[in-house]
This record gives sequence, structure tokens and C-alpha cells, in this order.
Amino acid sequence: MITDNNKTATSVEARKLLRAHRYGALCTLSKKFDGHPFASITPYLVDHDGSLLILISTLAEHTKNILHDHRVSLITHNQENPHIQTQGRVTVLGSAIQVADREKAGLRYLRYFPEAQTYFAMHDFSFYRIVPEAIRFIGGFGQIHWVKGVNYNVASYPLVTQEIDILAELNSLHEESIRLYAAQDNQKAELIGLDCDGFDIKVGEKIMRIQSDVPILDAQQARFTIINKAR
Repeated sequence: MITDNNKTATSVEARKLLRAHRYGALCTLSKKFDGHPFASITPYLVDHDGSLLILISTLAEHTKNILHDHRVSLITHNQENPHIQTQGRVTVLGSAIQVADREKAGLRYLRYFPEAQTYFAMHDFSFYRIVPEAIRFIGGFGQIHWVKGVNYNVASYPLVTQEIDILAELNSLHEESIRLYAAQDNQKAELIGLDCDGFDIKVGEKIMRIQSDVPILDAQQARFTIINKAR
């Protein structure tokens, strides 16, 4: 029997694993081949609430499939472990729905994928949001769980609207603390995203994910985490 505390812990671990990666295999139901599963590699960004943002073209096969049937799944896994069967992995099941506010979605997405700016400028590319309805989380050997979307998804918290301002403040005034997290003395380290589960630092073309042991829910907690804990 899984207790509510265990459900919460498992949900957080699943979300953290998703946040640690940037690409996954997106599986849609083929319009051309009568619902046959069709998989493609797709960049994604986990938003504040745990949903997945993807930027896709109307010309792509997976987009045609989504417009025909919104049901999708996406899997990502820990590629650092050579033992495939025992490595951590997460499969998200949900529906992909087009995002109405394209510019707002682009503000956060393009910090993580600046190379997508060219695609974003094209009118045939749109954002779709996958809101998880169920999660299959495998944390390792014997750690196999189904997680309901209601236990995984995150309710709104102050940092959602404070993120842009606090990023500018921390990058401007506390670059030294950010470099300590990134273990960089010479190369520029830039904080590009904050969420309830941790934060992301860009060093060169590499993005480093720093998970937090306690939730980061507002700007004050973000300052404390970045400045004080770095020291």
C-alpha cells in the first residue's frame, strides 16, 4: 500500500527527472496509419505546473496526428547509466493542446532553447502543452510506480509570476553565487530558470539542473537558495 506521503515523494521524483532532461520520444497516434503508434524525438520544457511545452510545426507528422487525436505520451530517461533496464525513466500520458498565448510561452521556452528562435519566428510553428493525466515512473530496479496527474501537477505559486524579475536580479547582483553552483571560475554562468523543484544554470551551451531539497515557491526562497546555500 502506498501512503499519501509516498505518493507525493514519488510524484516529486518523477517531476524532477523530467525537469533534468530536455528531449524525449513523443508518441502520437498516426492519422495516416489508422492509429498506429508513431514516435519522434522532440525537445520539451517542463513548465512551473509540471506540464510539458513542445514547439512543433504544422508540417510535422506528429502535429498532424495530434490535430487528429490529442492523446499522446512522452518518455525520457537517464542516459548516464549504461544499464538500460535499471536506469530512471518517466513516461507521461496526456493530451497535447495548442497554447493560445504563443508569446508568453516563448519567453520561458526560448531561454532553454535559444536555437529554436528561428522556428519560433516561423508562423507554422506553435506551442502545445501536454498536461499529464498519468505518469509511469521507474526510479530504478524495483522502483516502479503509476502516478496520477492530480498527484503530480503543481498548483500555482508566487514564483510563477516572479520568475523573470528574480532571474534578472540574481544574474545581475549574484553572479558569484551562481558560478559556485556551476563550479565555474572563468566561464560565464547564467541562471535561466527557477521552479518549485530547483533551478537551471547555463554554462556555455550546457544547461546544469540543480535540484532543491525543499520547494522554492517565491522570490524570497529563491534568493535564500541561490545566495546563502551557495556559500
